[in-house]
Amino acid sequence: MRRRMLFSTLVVAVIAVLLLGLPLGALTYTTIHTQSTSQLQQEADIIAAEVDDELEDQSTVNLERLTEVHPGRHIEIELARSGEVLQAGGWEYDPGAPDAPPSLRATSTSRAGNVITVWRDTQRLQESILNAWAGIASLSLLAIGVAVGLAMLQARRLTLPLVDLAATAERLGSGVATPWGHRYGISEADRVAEVLDRSAERIAGLIATERHFATDASHQLRTPLTALSMRLEEIIAEADKPEVVREEGEAALAQTERLVETVESLLGRARKSQNPEAKVVELDEVLERFVAEWRPILRAEGRDVELAGERGLRAAVAPTDLTQIMATLVDNARKHGAGTVTVRTVQGGGSVRVEVSDEGPGIPENLSGRIFEREVTGGNGTGLGLALARHIAESEGARVELILARPTTFALFLPPGGGQTSSPV
Repeated sequence: MRRRMLFSTLVVAVIAVLLLGLPLGALTYTTIHTQSTSQLQQEADIIAAEVDDELEDQSTVNLERLTEVHPGRHIEIELARSGEVLQAGGWEYDPGAPDAPPSLRATSTSRAGNVITVWRDTQRLQESILNAWAGIASLSLLAIGVAVGLAMLQARRLTLPLVDLAATAERLGSGVATPWGHRYGISEADRVAEVLDRSAERIAGLIATERHFATDASHQLRTPLTALSMRLEEIIAEADKPEVVREEGEAALAQTERLVETVESLLGRARKSQNPEAKVVELDEVLERFVAEWRPILRAEGRDVELAGERGLRAAVAPTDLTQIMATLVDNARKHGAGTVTVRTVQGGGSVRVEVSDEGPGIPENLSGRIFEREVTGGNGTGLGLALARHIAESEGARVELILARPTTFALFLPPGGGQTSSPV
């Protein structure tokens, strides 16, 4: 592209110089020739007047003076009285010679009838014309050089944005989705750059969504899979007791169904689809089933989980999301806490609150303000669970907060469901 621009600019500049230079050269030639002829005619008229004065005063013509005054001229004076032809001037010239050099001639007739003819050599005239043409050619070459230089600058100004935009597109294709942010002062290139930057932001968002989905899915599926594996181990251990096997098999099947629901919820959120529809649920039913599923996991580690607080509470929340949030909070207490994990339901302040606490040492002060940030953890965890729990809660119009650092107590604030009556446990 740069070569094409340079070539086209050079062609245009040469054509423009020819269209202007050739007429200017012809005009220069005509002007110099006309001026020289007019000047020679004025000299002839002046000489004619001087000859008349000298003949009238002295009856003779001072040819030596004319030769000194006009060294580059050949002058012939034809006297009207006698018909005699006098010659003067510092240039030896024979008009009748066949090899006479090119010359200019001017003729003037005085008042007394004397005919004055003046010749001048055209060599100097040609030199003046050649010098003028050389100046025109120099200016033409300078104009072409300036045009080529400007074309190179303009070609660089136009092609560099294209090279930069191509590099930006290559970066996007290789997976580097950081907006470049370059602008070039060219409206068309700037529009393309803006589109590429917006595309980079969208691609970065998609990559971040996919990455978060992968990490969130791995985190959220770990606990259900652990519970499912424990159920299967119970089945294997109690294989000789049909009733126990049946009970554990049903629990494993329920856990599998909940696992499927968790996967579908994560996929829907990753694809930016609508969140699971919130509906009014009986917290007692959901939390009792949840605690029953987690009790074997904690007892296997020598700990326990209890359900306390007010009964008969209802909240507007999607059951799947509620289970995921509670699983994250209880699993956090299992990994980083100690003793019995207590799930407590409380109503007040225009919301229904579900608290999860344990008997561990609590959260260090340096982490309490950042505990909900991604990849922030106080132990060997991934630092994803609490951030994901808060994100899921916010998508439901709820929120998760740390209300006590010692002992560690998290609270899930849910929108209340209508027509509920509460009673203490």
